[in-house]
Amino acid sequence: QVQLVESGGGLVQPGGSLRLSCAASGISLSMYYGMGWFRQAPGKLRELVATVSNLGRINYADSVKGRFTISRDNAKNTVYLEMNSLKLEDTAVYYCNMQLVGDPRYDYWGQGTQVTVSS
Repeated sequence: QVQLVESGGGLVQPGGSLRLSCAASGISLSMYYGMGWFRQAPGKLRELVATVSNLGRINYADSVKGRFTISRDNAKNTVYLEMNSLKLEDTAVYYCNMQLVGDPRYDYWGQGTQVTVSS
């Protein structure tokens, strides 16, 4: 059974930094999976934050470009999100996602980790 477990969320002041991690168990050959981070703020729809393809192509939401960095470690089945210069509007539950390239049946989500930016 596939399980994605996020960690690293918490409370941080504006301008601060956090590093999120998402480790997958039950997935073999994670090199064939696209990986990404999404977030959902209260009363809003879930939105894309950043993705990294199986080939290493990276995409960021405009709102986080220059502040967030996504990376992956296939050997550890893990995807990371380094978040710097955090703003109040970055407050949300952050979810990681892994999807087997070319087969949407194998689409997995973590349980979410809360990130709160507050002074």
